[in-house]
Amino acid sequence: MSERVAYPIFVKRTKENWYAVTIPDFGDHTQGKDLAEALFMARDAIGLRGICLQDEGMEVPAPLSSSYKAKKGEEEYWVDVSFAEYRAEHDSRSVRKNVTIPYYINQKAEKMGINFSRVLQEALLEKINA
Repeated sequence: MSERVAYPIFVKRTKENWYAVTIPDFGDHTQGKDLAEALFMARDAIGLRGICLQDEGMEVPAPLSSSYKAKKGEEEYWVDVSFAEYRAEHDSRSVRKNVTIPYYINQKAEKMGINFSRVLQEALLEKINA
């Protein structure tokens, strides 16, 4: 199981009956039409920001790294995130790999209409136990 980290968020109901969310440790804001969506959007924002920071070689902030103080009407909630799980679910970019296989295997596989990329992906997933 991937390491999960919980971050504090602050939620306030707006005059338009939306839920505005402040995520102090990341300096981000999001919103939702109801509390459940606001919490979902906060988790998504934290996950996305975290993997972007990782990709840029930057440090992901620790929970409570901000000295944010709740404003009038804000309620504190905590949301948990696993950056490894978030990446696995959302980072499905394709990467080109050059592989070499014996000629006779290539000929037989092409005649059978085998999708080389799919076979390689399935084999790799099995190998890494995903």
